[in-house]
Amino acid sequence: MYNLLKGKKGIILGALDSKSIAWKVAERAHEEGATFVLSNAPVALRLGTIAELAEKTGSEVIAADATSIMDLEDLVDGAMKILGGKIDFVLHSIGMSVNVRRGNHYTHQDYNFTKTGFDVSALSFHRLMSVLYQRDAMNEWGSVVALSYMAAQRVFPDYNDMADNKAYLESVARSFGYFFGRDKKVRVNTISQSPTPTTAGSGVKGFDGFIAYAEKMSPLGNATALECADYTISLFSDLTKKVTLQNLFHDGGFSNMGVSTAIMDDFMKDFKPETVEVIEEPKKAKK
Repeated sequence: MYNLLKGKKGIILGALDSKSIAWKVAERAHEEGATFVLSNAPVALRLGTIAELAEKTGSEVIAADATSIMDLEDLVDGAMKILGGKIDFVLHSIGMSVNVRRGNHYTHQDYNFTKTGFDVSALSFHRLMSVLYQRDAMNEWGSVVALSYMAAQRVFPDYNDMADNKAYLESVARSFGYFFGRDKKVRVNTISQSPTPTTAGSGVKGFDGFIAYAEKMSPLGNATALECADYTISLFSDLTKKVTLQNLFHDGGFSNMGVSTAIMDDFMKDFKPETVEVIEEPKKAKK
């Protein structure tokens, strides 16, 4: 390809199977010359096929529960040992909602489940960066990227408490990103990706509808997982050294749309205007 990441070292968290955006990022990072460590929670390692990805990219896998500081410390220390030095890029591609899995409506959550989802999906990002920051594990002009979704800004009813988790994730990127940039010259950004048919996303009620609607609303159509990986690689590269604290929309233009002709055409097919009875005023008799 272009050797955009030649000589760079990284950590990629969250690759589950070949549908995962993190999986595509790992493949593209390998093609661009990077070396990296793969990581996911122990249960995800058992359920997924990450060993196949590790073999394909010549990477080692370190199991880490992102809700555990000790696990993340072991991950970062282990990655630096395996890779032979500090880290140049990190991808956080972790998210789950127990409420969504259990079918709990947003207005009637199990708050223990809410806390678990928040811990895994959002607080883990702060925890991960805290470990990287405290251990001085990132090279100058390194890049940390987390994946988000537009439900952080707009209402998608069935996205449930994941919308709140993504809103916090994006806030952490800005707040922690300030200190990481000021003190370590490290960039921190989130990518707000089009709805993407991944194994994790398929658990959201009506997700096929999200995808179909966004496809018709976006002038360029939905961005695929591979296209998101390409964009992520650009953020890991030296071509974007001064891009930080941003939530970057990678959605084919969806985020700036009000309505598209395709959506209006579909709407008008079923639209039946109300008939209004017009009552004429009686004509005045001629004198």
